[in-house]
Amino acid sequence: MTKELNSLGFDKHPTDTRVIVAMSGGVDSSVTASLLHEEGYDVVGVTLQLYDHGEAIAKKGACCAGQDIKDARQVAEACGFPHYVLDYESNFREQVIEDFADR
Repeated sequence: MTKELNSLGFDKHPTDTRVIVAMSGGVDSSVTASLLHEEGYDVVGVTLQLYDHGEAIAKKGACCAGQDIKDARQVAEACGFPHYVLDYESNFREQVIEDFADR
């Protein structure tokens, strides 16, 4: 007898499966989170704040600040699942940006 797998490949019902979705505020992650929620998964959205909002505006293509966080939060609210913002700004600057600039 074969177990029936959910759309993520687990042998659990979607309502018994918590999924953490990294949400950049863009279309791809927003649609992914929304579709999983519609399927019945226990979705939790998470966004890493990597830049100060003012700094992000000046960087073309930068994500994960200001408007992007607002967009991700709005999607989560509209769909009815929780969304958390984790402040990784100083870690990202110290461990990625400064390290890269030093090379």
